[in-house]
Amino acid sequence: MIGRERQTGIYLQGAGGRRPRVPLDPGRLEAAARKAMRSTAFAYVKGGAGAEDTVRENRAAFARHRIVPRMLRGVEQPDASVELFGRRLDSPFLLAPVGVLELAHREADVAVARAARAAGVPMVFSNQASRPMEECAEALGESPRWFQLYWSASDALVESLVGRAEACGCEAIVLTLDTTILGWRPCDLEPGFLPFLRGQGIAQYTSDPVFRRLMAAGPTGNGSPQSPPTPQALRTLLALTRAYPGSFWRNVASSEPRAAVQRFSEIFSRPSLAWDDLPFLRARTKLPILLKGILHADDARRALDAGVDGIVVSNHGGRQVDGAIASLDALPAVAAAVDGRVPVLLDSGVRGGADAFKALALGASAVLIGRSYVYGLAVAGEAGVKEVLDNLRAELDLTMALAGCGSLADVGPETLEQVG
Repeated sequence: MIGRERQTGIYLQGAGGRRPRVPLDPGRLEAAARKAMRSTAFAYVKGGAGAEDTVRENRAAFARHRIVPRMLRGVEQPDASVELFGRRLDSPFLLAPVGVLELAHREADVAVARAARAAGVPMVFSNQASRPMEECAEALGESPRWFQLYWSASDALVESLVGRAEACGCEAIVLTLDTTILGWRPCDLEPGFLPFLRGQGIAQYTSDPVFRRLMAAGPTGNGSPQSPPTPQALRTLLALTRAYPGSFWRNVASSEPRAAVQRFSEIFSRPSLAWDDLPFLRARTKLPILLKGILHADDARRALDAGVDGIVVSNHGGRQVDGAIASLDALPAVAAAVDGRVPVLLDSGVRGGADAFKALALGASAVLIGRSYVYGLAVAGEAGVKEVLDNLRAELDLTMALAGCGSLADVGPETLEQVG
């Protein structure tokens, strides 16, 4: 039993004077990550849109649903396994795509990939990764991986990224719909910090042949204005030069780092993205396509009509629209609209195994973990991510046993009571 094994291991280590590398309490884990990261980096990861009402509401939604344990069910070894797109997974957890992981740790996505492999948890590669997907695929070995896609203004780049994802063994494409433009994020706006303009989080682009051809074509004139030659601008230029692949001194003499950022700023977003664009993606990949960012039942039904293979109920961790509905509150209606025809995953607000239990009870097939594993990465690198995942799996295992649920099939709405 995963939960008991994890508990016993921690207690035995404690008897020998060793404590876990990362705090188990979500609040203390966040505080430890704050200490480990630069203030702008931590704000970028933690922050939400506007006054962060949506971030708080994501957590409040979990608090409104209470687990009602049932007794004498004889649950000795709960089965938390789930099948997604033909692959049987030991647990219903996936690592959500989180960009710019170099803000948390120098080994960034590669450290996360190694931890995911060790924990047996699938990783969704971020479109805004700090390391190319091919490096992460090598670190994962045979472990499962998906790819998150932001639909660029360049269809040729979209096609190239999807082709690379297929080539490096990704088993699904997660098209993120809610970030065709960045939300209003005061936590980043006040310090004027956007990592992409410092060359961070654009490794999927700088490693892509289509993007490099677009760089060579020169700027279109539609990008961000050039910074004035201030001391801060020079520091930003140095950071950009260090972040860009290759030799620092070669990059100093080259215009490539600045050209990459300029081109990225021109083609990253596509606010015009519409339902009519989906056939373009469907025609270019045989992989399952999931739409991430669905919060309304009508959008879920339209997604099914468009032939997508899965839904991710998500408000982007509260980072896009302040005052939006909590993902957990949106889940039941979306799950009802889908009615089991495709998997429905829940993203945003999950901080522990008991949260995952509630999401599964309300109709999720699996859940995505975001900030928690990034905090583990910041505190203890690869080992920190692995501990966070082990703790999540252990808590879910124990929660299922204590609630009288022998498998995920037993985790349904009847296991919860809504309060407030």
